[in-house]
Amino acid sequence: MRIAHGLALVLVMVIGACSPRPVAMRAEPVPEATIVPVFGVAGRQLDTGESLFGNDRPRDVTPFRIDVSVPPTHRPGRIAWPKVEPDAATDFVVADAGVYPDMRAMVRDIRRSSPERETLLFVHGYNTTFSEAVFRTAQIVTDFEVTMPAVVFAWPSAGDPRGYLYDRDSVLFARDDLERTLRALLSRPGERVFLMAHSMGAHLTMEALRQIALKGDRALLDRLSGVVLVAPDIDPDIFSRQAAAIGTLPQPFLIFITQRDRALSLSGFITGRKPRLGVLAEPGQIDRSDVQVIDVSDLAEGGPALNHSVPFTSPTAISLLNSVMTRAEREGRGLLRAMADHLPLIPTGPY
Repeated sequence: MRIAHGLALVLVMVIGACSPRPVAMRAEPVPEATIVPVFGVAGRQLDTGESLFGNDRPRDVTPFRIDVSVPPTHRPGRIAWPKVEPDAATDFVVADAGVYPDMRAMVRDIRRSSPERETLLFVHGYNTTFSEAVFRTAQIVTDFEVTMPAVVFAWPSAGDPRGYLYDRDSVLFARDDLERTLRALLSRPGERVFLMAHSMGAHLTMEALRQIALKGDRALLDRLSGVVLVAPDIDPDIFSRQAAAIGTLPQPFLIFITQRDRALSLSGFITGRKPRLGVLAEPGQIDRSDVQVIDVSDLAEGGPALNHSVPFTSPTAISLLNSVMTRAEREGRGLLRAMADHLPLIPTGPY
């Protein structure tokens, strides 16, 4: 039964690889649309969204800014891609775009655009094109009413379901660039970064944090205002070693899991039938008290995302998380205590 399930998922991947991927398109925004500035660092060509599977990875990163127009018809958790001709009244479209000569120029523009001294840094997951990474960031900013500037780290994922091993190599290739991005965003006194990573991007994030810790730069790690790993595609044994090397983890440190995550079921099948970190559900499987595991399995709504992005794509999850965060802010309580009242928290072991 387990083998048949795995083969069925492989078949879905092969069929999906033959399907055209959506592409970000430019259009004039309408007055009712919301313009979301998405800053970013791309370790890939700023292409039209085509697969990079089998291509060489660029040696240098490209800092950029894309102003995304979110339509007035937007529904939480959804990205409305243009079907043929882009229409800003109904679709996510690019209103403006440009690149910077270096990361310092990008950071200066970020600080000019917002009084906030904290930045959201989003690290996307496996099988993600450049267009998808940018629009997903804009959707997250919109749905969670993020007021801080948002930066996406667009590492060189193949953007192809067949590129799983290519993407795992890309994680190691990109960890130096992610560290450089963090250092650029934290180059001035008082600046802080909130890290959010999805899927294989969580593995990349942990590798970069481990690398910083091994250099003895505790001061940089202490300026992270929190880390959220959503459906992390990491071997639990590797996560344990990564966390041990980092030492005291930034707080809060949250892991969102979904036991119905079919994408991670496939990942476990590919990597030796061992459950990935994003589907662990037993108390004590993560032997640290500075990690909080939140189970959103009951908020999964299925669909083409294979329950792999529930906190981002489920309207129910988005509504609940928004209400929890609002209540925590209004009542002056910590986020973890507020979540404990409304979400299933899985106990972790002693640190």
